[in-house]
Amino acid sequence: MAVGVFDSGLGGLTVLNALEKRLPDVPFVYFGDNKHAPYGVRDADDVYNLTTAAVERLWEAGCDLVILACNTASAAALRRMQESWIPREKRVLGVFVPLIEALTERQWGDNSPPREVAVKHVALFATPATVRSRAFQRELAFRAIGVDVEAQACGGVVDAIEEGDMILAEALVRSHVEALQRKMPSPDAAILGCTHYPIMEEVFQDALGADVKVFSQANIVAESFADYLARRPEFIGSGTQSMFLTTGDPKKVSARATQFMRRKVEFQSA
Repeated sequence: MAVGVFDSGLGGLTVLNALEKRLPDVPFVYFGDNKHAPYGVRDADDVYNLTTAAVERLWEAGCDLVILACNTASAAALRRMQESWIPREKRVLGVFVPLIEALTERQWGDNSPPREVAVKHVALFATPATVRSRAFQRELAFRAIGVDVEAQACGGVVDAIEEGDMILAEALVRSHVEALQRKMPSPDAAILGCTHYPIMEEVFQDALGADVKVFSQANIVAESFADYLARRPEFIGSGTQSMFLTTGDPKKVSARATQFMRRKVEFQSA
């Protein structure tokens, strides 16, 4: 009954942690493509090829249902995968839609026409690849009208987090917030559009100010996925063991992951 969770690196552990708390009886197989991280600077074809390879490995591990806990993969690869690649007996889900549903206060499966919502000015912080894809704006347009989105490509933040350099990560976050505020001085809400960014959520909130509501993905995705699983239990795969897989150096990745999760985590080679 294992479920796969994929990220280009360690950021998806924020989603995994929330999923494990919400669904303690479900075994999760986490796949980190640390060898090729970060994805945010890669082109769409590269992201697609790397993502499909990772998903196939999770299918081999008994995970018929895979969550792309990576915004870049969700933005640059998921639609293409769903249109022409994923078999009917498998499912691959992204992390954008639950976030947009929370932002627009719409329930899952609400296919009514787009309507005006409470937020009017939204700051989106994401990787360069996610910003280029305009996937967030596209998905938002299906659900809401009259929302102004200003996107800020946060180069370097993922690299700093992956390297454990939180001083540099904080400096970069504050710099990117300043850059966005020059374009949108008073956003109503801010989207942390990368699963690495919840690690820096307090810094984003402090830099943006207390009046800006910051939407972080982990708990939102976990709640949405629990609802999905209750409705579609047939997609729980045959795997029974939780495990951590990486394309990187298992020893190095395990040490970093242990710091992230604040508990011992042992990766094995994918």
